[in-house]
Amino acid sequence: MRIAVAKEIEVCERRVALIPDTVARLVKQGLEVWVETGAGERSFFSDSDYQGAGATIISDTAKLWGETDILLKVSPPQEREDGRSEIDLLKEGAVLVSFLNPLANPVVAQQLANRKVTALSMEMIPRTTRAQSMDALSSQASLAGYKAVLIAAAALPKYFPMLTTAAGTIAPAKVFIMGAGVAGLQAIATARRLGAVVEAFDIRPAVKEEVQSLGAKFVEVKLEEETVAAGGYAKEISEASKQRTQEVVAEHVKNSDVVITTAQVPGRQAPRLVTEEMVAQMKPGSVIVDLAAEQGGNCACTEPGKDIVWNGVTIIGPINLPSSMPIHASQLYAKNVTSLMQLLIKDKALQVDFSDDIVDAACVTHAGEIRNQRVRDALQALNTQQSAVN
Repeated sequence: MRIAVAKEIEVCERRVALIPDTVARLVKQGLEVWVETGAGERSFFSDSDYQGAGATIISDTAKLWGETDILLKVSPPQEREDGRSEIDLLKEGAVLVSFLNPLANPVVAQQLANRKVTALSMEMIPRTTRAQSMDALSSQASLAGYKAVLIAAAALPKYFPMLTTAAGTIAPAKVFIMGAGVAGLQAIATARRLGAVVEAFDIRPAVKEEVQSLGAKFVEVKLEEETVAAGGYAKEISEASKQRTQEVVAEHVKNSDVVITTAQVPGRQAPRLVTEEMVAQMKPGSVIVDLAAEQGGNCACTEPGKDIVWNGVTIIGPINLPSSMPIHASQLYAKNVTSLMQLLIKDKALQVDFSDDIVDAACVTHAGEIRNQRVRDALQALNTQQSAVN
């Protein structure tokens, strides 16, 4: 059984799928591990580190992709500079484990199915107790929530904590976190450690106790509909509920020094939580950090990948924040992937058991077919949309 770690080619991707420590564990179990030359460079893991852990360093990309049984990546496969698709480099019947973003980009799933690749998407790991060690979305979201607060603190022209000095007393910054999932809860904890007064909002009332346990005030909006989707994630709500939500949170946005938004819906445009009118009412010098920038942004003024100033308010739309902390991001992701490997490999042989709920949920393509109904629906919707345009 040969496992290979590919070098990421996406410009902003600094993470690596396995770190030397996890490679050593797999090698100890009798598995052969190949690592592409320079795969860990941007995560500060050298080729010699991997060799010391028992890996074989491969400089030939085509050989690495084409002769492995299981290929591990971080970001979805894409076109290379030489015009070749990474998917076409995989041998038929190989296994690919990576973030695939299949609901937003179902074409990749179709290409993988055409190649007869068994593809497991790290986004599709179910949010269950048994799958916690494999939950890469959560491990990476925690990093994003932490870094978002540091970015906000650096951009804010104020202190975060209250300070009493000979020159007078400085009031603490007011931070408003929108969305209390993993990223939001980490943002709350980090902002509190820095001394800010923190409020948090989420459409799911069940998270109230978690928010309060971290020392933040929970802003509650009573909605007459279900707000929790499968797996505990926030569900997309009706336009009427969105309007009601905006009315309640508007005053909190207005009075905050920092607003951090984290609300995302897999495969869909990010919900609009902060309108231009809300931004216009914020104090000059205030900061918004929008963690949903890649999905269009929770803030109407967000520009993905850019820092802008709108009406005196700094709006930051970071992309791939976990990659900005590649050492620990790679460490956590490698643990997630390795835990999944333990489930897939028994007695040095690959066993894709669809009776296992984790494997069944995570496996997007197998034996030439797209297995996941939501991905099939997304592909059909995309094809219908393109046909209408043509």
